Amino acid sequence: MSEDEKQRILDYVKQQKKSKLYFNDLCKAVPEIKMMAAKKVVNELVNEGKLKYWSSGSTTMYMLPSEGDVEKEEKGMN
Repeated sequence: MSEDEKQRILDYVKQQKKSKLYFNDLCKAVPEIKMMAAKKVVNELVNEGKLKYWSSGSTTMYMLPSEGDVEKEEKGMN
């Protein structure tokens, strides 16, 4: 797992208008590597605290830790 791949994924997430992204969206940042390799890179970013999981119960998405507490934001919007 190269630092370049990690940085490209992080840059991609930061450029998106959505705060939460599906794994397939993250794969678009590194199209030249296979999905299993991309999954390892994304998991390493989560382990390093540079990305975090968000789950609705049936769907897992990824977001930057700096996006705050999305659950509280979403409850406030309802």
